[in-house]
Amino acid sequence: MNQNRNLKPGDLIEMSRKGYQHWVIYVGDGYVVHVVIACGHGSSGAISVTTGKDCKVTVKKEKLQDVVGNDKYSINNYLDDTYVPRPIEDILQEAERFVGKEFPYNLLLNNCEHFATLVRYGKPHSQQAERAKNKIIIAIINAGNVYGIMALATLIPIKEEEEEEKKEKVEQEGDDEL
Repeated sequence: MNQNRNLKPGDLIEMSRKGYQHWVIYVGDGYVVHVVIACGHGSSGAISVTTGKDCKVTVKKEKLQDVVGNDKYSINNYLDDTYVPRPIEDILQEAERFVGKEFPYNLLLNNCEHFATLVRYGKPHSQQAERAKNKIIIAIINAGNVYGIMALATLIPIKEEEEEEKKEKVEQEGDDEL
């Protein structure tokens, strides 16, 4: 849902992209400030799960329509009930101050949503990162379960062999007594 006419400076805008949400901060007059990811030689519009040293974000000020393209977007100031938004003047000054700066990229600690919420609320936050962390934890637990089951499966034959050896030993001792 596109809500261009309801936009106010300082609003967070969430854009639906393939596989992720891109977040920007509206600064007025049709412009947004946001981070653009660049890994290696060129930049990529697709989010990367890598946190490699060669990935950086550059803060840019661009026309909303150029950033959105054909994607759907909506105003989403979702943390307004949790944090008090900073005064509009502070938000706009902070956004402008970041333009042109580069930072290391990290999906879990420093992504576009972290940047947008930092500028609006003074605190970085990312629901996407939280979901990603939860998926990673579940994957680790599941991997642990798989390895645990594999380890258990290797122990079962050993246990059966030990039982068989005990049985044979008891039978031998019984034969020795006769």
